[in-house]
Amino acid sequence: MASTVTSSKTSRPGYGHLLRTRGAWTFLLPGFAARQPFAMLTISIVLLVQHTTGSYGVAGAAAAVTGVSMALFAPYTGRLADRFGQRAVLIPGVLVHALAGLTLTALALADAPLWALFAAAVPTGASVPQIGPMVRARWGVKLQGSPLMTTAAAFESVTDELTFVVGPLLATALCTTVDPAAGLVTEAALTLVGGLLFAAQRSTQPTVTTGGHARVEHVSALRVPGVRVLAVAFLGIGSVFGGMQVSLAAFTESIGEPGLNGVLYGIFAAGNMLSGIACGAIAWKAAPQRRLVVGYGALALAAAGLWAAHSVLLLAGLGLLVGMCIAPALITGYTLVESLVPAGARTEAFTWLTGAVALGQAGAVTVAGQLEDRFWDGAGFLVPFGGTALALATLVALRSRLAARPRSRTVARGVGHRTAVAVD
Repeated sequence: MASTVTSSKTSRPGYGHLLRTRGAWTFLLPGFAARQPFAMLTISIVLLVQHTTGSYGVAGAAAAVTGVSMALFAPYTGRLADRFGQRAVLIPGVLVHALAGLTLTALALADAPLWALFAAAVPTGASVPQIGPMVRARWGVKLQGSPLMTTAAAFESVTDELTFVVGPLLATALCTTVDPAAGLVTEAALTLVGGLLFAAQRSTQPTVTTGGHARVEHVSALRVPGVRVLAVAFLGIGSVFGGMQVSLAAFTESIGEPGLNGVLYGIFAAGNMLSGIACGAIAWKAAPQRRLVVGYGALALAAAGLWAAHSVLLLAGLGLLVGMCIAPALITGYTLVESLVPAGARTEAFTWLTGAVALGQAGAVTVAGQLEDRFWDGAGFLVPFGGTALALATLVALRSRLAARPRSRTVARGVGHRTAVAVD
């Protein structure tokens, strides 16, 4: 099959090349619009529930239930998308998510009991549309066998980070200047509109193999050993996000400058974005397995010094360094999926990884909060170091499972008079 990207061995993969890929803009623009609301969800729930209950604890718990629910259900959404097509999963998914989000809003405004908020938070999180993994799967179809796959992974990492800069700012502005419920209502509306627009782009979605007389077995991406190793690595990355959120807030509160929280977290996010842009512009020669281990080692080393930072300038510098180490690990992990996972299971594989980040973040928020309450200011910074150190040990011990092994596969042609052919 000919690739949709025209390139030579001497051409250097870059963003210009990537964005000139035929048909890319048809899913990039609606995809950006559809994934933006996800970055608004957590902060919108926190601000609304805190306003109606007066408790950050209750608000954080409702948001955590949503995050855990998303992490647990996202892989099944990805599996269904691989089996039945993205459009078939997206349309009912965005409808359910919008309805669940509005229900949660109504319950919060009605001063409903905590169990009712949790009950509404579960379907709200479970139905979050997995736009990011679906966009990555579409890149995989467009760039099959192209050196631009690493550039695409970097581009998606930068896009994700941009949404998590814009989304919380938009949600906060709506909740504080319009109405406490405005953030969650807007999130539901944008999810519905953006998701339907993205689902309408049929020409770029991965083909679903159904085939006439041939039966195609749909195997879970989690059965691939390399995906399980990557999931552990992404859990560690999630621990960095969650630990930084809580610990930066506690640090700035302890020095009497809570307004610096947004500045310090913005520096951390900026480091992530800058290194992501750089990763996509580099023509890598080292194997991705080696890059992941080396990059993850740098992340764990950078996170090790956070707990000892006692000044704003030092913490800003370390936060920038930690952020710069995250993007290479994320990008390389997503790039490895192409070589480890069959095309028919890649959307599910991507959702396992994004779900692992969300689960690691939810756990880190809880543990870091307990450490900050029970011990010294800054104790929560031990969470990013502990999470990345454990994940690095797993990566080093099981790095051989990240190598794609040549194996026989069965190609189902789906034509009655042809039989399945074994291909080496």
